[in-house]
Order: sequence, then C-alpha cells, then structure tokens
Amino acid sequence: MSSPFDPTLPPQPDSRSSVGELFSDVAVDLSTLIRQEVELAKAELRQSATRAGKGAGMLAGAGISGYMVLLFASVAAWWGIGDATGHGWSALIVAAIWLIAAAILGLMGRREISAVSGVPQTAQTVKKIPDAIRGNEGTS
Repeated sequence: MSSPFDPTLPPQPDSRSSVGELFSDVAVDLSTLIRQEVELAKAELRQSATRAGKGAGMLAGAGISGYMVLLFASVAAWWGIGDATGHGWSALIVAAIWLIAAAILGLMGRREISAVSGVPQTAQTVKKIPDAIRGNEGTS
C-alpha cells in the first residue's frame, strides 16, 4: 500500500470545501437570487403599470362620459323648466342648483383635506433612526 503522501500519486481532491470556497458559492448563489428577484420585480412592475394605464384610461373615459350625461341632463332640465318659467329663468334655476352642489362639495372637500394629518407614525419612527444607529434607541 502506498502512503497518502506519496509524491508519485496525483493529489486527491479534498471532499470538503474550504471556508473561502463556501463563502464564494454562497455569494454567487445570493447574487443570482437577487438578480432573478430584480428581474421578476421588473416584469411584475411592467405588468402592473400596463394594467394601471389601461384602468386609468378607462376611468378617464368614464369621467368624460359622466360629464356628458350631466351636461345633457342639465340641458334637459333647463329646457323642461323653461316651458313653465321661460328659458332665461330656467337657465338661472339650473345654474343655481349647480352652484349649491359646487358649494357643498367644495366645503366637504376642504374639510377632508384639512383632516389629512400626513404620515405621523412614519415621521415619528424616522426621528428615531439616528438614535438607533448610535445605539440609543431607548432614549427617544
């Protein structure tokens, strides 16, 4: 039998990898995984953006259609009221109805906007980041 250290024998590959090789393999696998995840995210974002664009276009079309319905309903109301009061007065009546609707919606919208508080929880946690980096997360 020959000795495992026989210089005439070719070196046998070690069945165990070194720590450096293991870290290299992990780094390559992690890099591949991250690259694949980024590609997946790009594909999902493209698909989502396409669907969002189509949806926004359809909502715009619905908005224009709704506006046209509102316009023709107002004209019909103006014409219908005009038979009883005269077309000048009926136009003022329909305009007054729309003025009241605009005022109510404006006040409600203003109240909703003034109730917006921003992002208070996020602002609070962002203030804690510098202390957490310094190791003083309990002092804030």
